[in-house]
Amino acid sequence: MTSNEIAQRDDQTAVAISQAHAAPEPTAGSTALMAWAQEADLAYQMANKLANTSFVPATLRGKPGDITAAILAGSELGLKPMATLKSIDVIQGTPALRAHAMRAVVQKQGHQIELVESSPERCVLRGRRKDADNWQTVEWTTGRASQLGLLGKAEWKKQPQTMLVARATGELCRLIASDALHGMPYVSEELEGTVHAEVVPAKPPLSIAALTNPPTPSGVQRTLPTDAEYSVELGGDDQPVDGAWDSDAADNSTDWPETTQPGSAA
Repeated sequence: MTSNEIAQRDDQTAVAISQAHAAPEPTAGSTALMAWAQEADLAYQMANKLANTSFVPATLRGKPGDITAAILAGSELGLKPMATLKSIDVIQGTPALRAHAMRAVVQKQGHQIELVESSPERCVLRGRRKDADNWQTVEWTTGRASQLGLLGKAEWKKQPQTMLVARATGELCRLIASDALHGMPYVSEELEGTVHAEVVPAKPPLSIAALTNPPTPSGVQRTLPTDAEYSVELGGDDQPVDGAWDSDAADNSTDWPETTQPGSAA
């Protein structure tokens, strides 16, 4: 074998070894995943800058990880980052769209939603998928809400008309366009404990007096605090001790903003 033949054989062997150790060609799935990872990294950088601003809802404020997840989920729904922060809430650990945002997502996909009737006692919505002929109708009444024990809740007492529209929105959108919601099928107003579509802290089981004056063990005499001492314990000006929740103040909170009516401009 000549030197040229030996050199050629060595070159071929080196190429074969190089090809054997070369990284496999990326698949469509891995390429999409890498693109998503880059998007997530950018979203996290953005979330860190926004985390403590007033543009972020209270349920997400100071939580860049949760904000990142919300932005990514909103992106899948076709929402831009700032619109997402005003459209998605995390209620008791469950992400949910506000009613106006859910209608917007569905209508953007070309599906139709119409408000047929709306009053403090009754809401009728109808909708149909794009290119479909048949309309689906959903009706929510105070009677139906009463069966679920909703009418005793603060927001139902203050604005039943808005709450009926929100309930009808969630049911209708799931019925005609569940594929457009991408695993976020509930509106914030459908989930428990919401005011301004944000989580309300649970009411304490005991009164402030019980919290500041715990039960005395049997056989031990307890001295009641004077008015001055009680004021100091409350932090002055009747402020709750250790962040105790003032239920009266929460029950008198400001009304929700008006819900955008289906079919009208957001």
